[in-house]
Amino acid sequence: MKLSKLVKPLLASTLLTIGLTGCGASQGNSDSDSEKTAGNPKKSENQIVNVYTARHYEADDEVYKKFTEKTGIKVNVVKAEAEELIERLKREGESTQADLFITVDGGVLANAKNNGVLQPVTSKIIDKNVPENLRDKENNWVGIATRARVIVYSKDRVSPDQLSTYEDLTDKKWKGKVLARSSTSLYNQSLLASFIELNGEKKAEEWASGIVQNFARQPDGGDRDQAKAIAAGTGDVAIMNTYYVGLLVNSADPEEAKVGSNIGVFFPNQETTGTHINISGIGLTKYSKNKDNAIKLVEYMTGTEAQEYLSANNYEFPVNPEAKKPELLQSWGDFKSQKLNFDTLGEHNHKAIEIFNKTGWK
Repeated sequence: MKLSKLVKPLLASTLLTIGLTGCGASQGNSDSDSEKTAGNPKKSENQIVNVYTARHYEADDEVYKKFTEKTGIKVNVVKAEAEELIERLKREGESTQADLFITVDGGVLANAKNNGVLQPVTSKIIDKNVPENLRDKENNWVGIATRARVIVYSKDRVSPDQLSTYEDLTDKKWKGKVLARSSTSLYNQSLLASFIELNGEKKAEEWASGIVQNFARQPDGGDRDQAKAIAAGTGDVAIMNTYYVGLLVNSADPEEAKVGSNIGVFFPNQETTGTHINISGIGLTKYSKNKDNAIKLVEYMTGTEAQEYLSANNYEFPVNPEAKKPELLQSWGDFKSQKLNFDTLGEHNHKAIEIFNKTGWK
């Protein structure tokens, strides 16, 4: 999840070897009967689609399986960090076997676009499935899920009427009570980048400095660990992504499920700029060899069936407005989200890191 994370050579080598093996496979399945695409779908020569993805979720794997069952098109998957996959696409150039690139974070999607490894995708079905604000302006990528970065609080020690904005967390009343993961987290970098875009660098720096002053402890662990620290009484509020709350509430581990049931979700800044959301997106690679199949997969992943499955099993918000949200997400209520171009998250990433370093957010 770290934009500047260095992948260990041995791991990278292993992943690339596995990926090359998977993508080299050729299938001879029957004609596609896929997803209600416009017109009669053409028969794919190889009946495959090759995906490079930085999303490592079982729910995604199940969606690929369902797509294959419906269409006869086999989905070969290479999983690695986003930065590594972008570099691999650049290095492979025209020889790449990758048809689609999937990742989390608007800034990373913008980075892929700016590195010239994607091409525009045109589909009336995709345009119908995904609102314009959740697609790249040049159609180089399409959103497949969103998650909100919210304030999570202890139901025992905090009342929702005590909460209001991200900025309010810098108030002295929260001193020693705020939990967050480290500044190396891409989630936090994009959150601060959104503040830079909406409020300017000075206000963003003041916010980061104020949060550091109110830390219950030095940043440690992932989002789940912040929730567990609330349960342990280390702090009262945390900055977290909503889907982690869903994963905790529905965890097979009784202790995690207990943590999830004892925390509440609050969407900040509803009266001002709105709650920060980030996006997972999918883009067609510049040198895709199976373009028709790739577009069919994007159409399927943005359709109601796949959208509802991802939301019900990974607790992300669907991008397709026709998709029903699971009961847990409905229980949190509707919310207003930030209105900004996701590209700006990448544009302000380096400045966000600079501010984190300056304010002592480790």
